[in-house]
Amino acid sequence: MKDKSNIIANAKRTIIAESEAIANLANYIDADFEKAVTYIYKSKGRVIVTGIGKSANIATKIVATFNSTGTPAVFMHAADAIHGDLGTVLKDDVVICISKSGNTPEIKVLVPLIKNYGNKIIAITGNIDSFLGKSADFALNTFVEKEACPNNLAPTTSTTAQLVMGDALAVCLLELKGFTSKDFAKYHPGGALGKRLYLRVSDLIINNQLPKVLETDSIAQVIIEISEKRLGVTAVLKDDKIVGIITDGDIRRMLSKTTKINNFTAKDIMGKSPKSIHKDAMAIEALDALENNTITQILVKDDDNNYVGVVHLHDLIKEGIF
Repeated sequence: MKDKSNIIANAKRTIIAESEAIANLANYIDADFEKAVTYIYKSKGRVIVTGIGKSANIATKIVATFNSTGTPAVFMHAADAIHGDLGTVLKDDVVICISKSGNTPEIKVLVPLIKNYGNKIIAITGNIDSFLGKSADFALNTFVEKEACPNNLAPTTSTTAQLVMGDALAVCLLELKGFTSKDFAKYHPGGALGKRLYLRVSDLIINNQLPKVLETDSIAQVIIEISEKRLGVTAVLKDDKIVGIITDGDIRRMLSKTTKINNFTAKDIMGKSPKSIHKDAMAIEALDALENNTITQILVKDDDNNYVGVVHLHDLIKEGIF
């Protein structure tokens, strides 16, 4: 086994080598890149991304990025394409072919077939003088001096360059489309990021109970209400409007001072002017309110300032927002 002391040095060398190669990609962004983005933007079809080997792995990631940012895309393996999957490509689709050398046998067979169908081809290649580079309608240069692999064999820097070029395409298209955070949420409804953008307070309180007492209710009634509704809190109401809040912490603090509670009412121990939030506010706003005020529950109101629920920190944790 080689000296372990080289591990950190090798890791740093790899990262530096790849970062320098990626920074150099900016020098290759030219008119073809602009034309490729514009063509995709104006196209009525989808983006078909194809490649073979490690380039195929990169293609799947680029497809995922396109789809999540509003550009419909489909992955097509180059080898499978020449054995039946070429039917994936429809009339108005744009095809992105990814290949470091641009001269692999599968690409040489596939490219003429695509061109015969009349589809435009965008090449992402490390060799723009290759068969792919010269055959494509738009050639995006991802040339790298060498791989991070010490033997200059394993695709490392070159595949990173391909991925970054794909990201550059996706981001430029995102900007042209005016893709917003609301659009992002539409395509990511199941993830924590999406929930931060679309989940509202009203969605959180729908299954929660509604703990409430009157100003004149006894402490015993308050304790029962907090215990039964299981949210660690109750609103205190007067004429159906919130006038206070009592938490289980308030109860504990009171009992630490006295056990003679028969003469106390909710009004005597409630916190006045409690924090509240509108039911149509975003869930992430509720989280901010809890964190900024160092509390674990917040009362919810509607348009008429009526009490309609409680958001607990656990509700946010359950949804993966916290």
